Amino acid sequence: MTLAARVQVTVGRLDVDVELRVAPGEVVALVGPNGAGKTTTLRALAGLVPLARGRIVLRDRVLDDPATGAFVPPAARGVGMVFQDQRLFPHLTAEANVAFPLRARGRPRSEALALLAAVGLDRHADALPAQLSGGQAQKVALARALAGGPALLLLDEPLAGLDGDARTDMHGLLARQLAHVGVPCVIVTHDPEDVRALATRTVALRAGRVAAGEAPPPA
Repeated sequence: MTLAARVQVTVGRLDVDVELRVAPGEVVALVGPNGAGKTTTLRALAGLVPLARGRIVLRDRVLDDPATGAFVPPAARGVGMVFQDQRLFPHLTAEANVAFPLRARGRPRSEALALLAAVGLDRHADALPAQLSGGQAQKVALARALAGGPALLLLDEPLAGLDGDARTDMHGLLARQLAHVGVPCVIVTHDPEDVRALATRTVALRAGRVAAGEAPPPA
């Protein structure tokens, strides 16, 4: 289930050319200053930004290759993504939010409760997002990203809105869940604590490129 990607996109004045290779169970942290291309790279992997050039392959399946015209839309990629702002549906309960991608993948809604239990929120299944704390909302977002057994996990500043005990709690929960699912994972973060708690490898970006001196991806 290795991810092999050459992400080449241009967004505004930012020209991104980043090569990544992430093995199953590996957590690669993309770090660097604002405007370095971290989130753009993540969005391209998710299919939210089509490649201009390059190629994305996951589990020997080509997700994006402009040279051949291949492009798999985001909903069909088998990618779970956690956004900084959660992006939960405000009118749906926690259970319904987690069940939403399950329906798209033909999986039973009953799996949603099991996923909420895995993140310690089964007792809040009927709560709306506005009734949840920031940490609880991020746990729902994580459960939704895990729904249906994704082949790749993408985390965009998933802990940026948390502090104190909530952040420590999420570090432990994320580490356990990432070890359990064992799929390639890419996390964007500015926080060294996130890197120390979660990442197995770090890739630093500068102005849309892998920083000089960065170790090449494993073969």
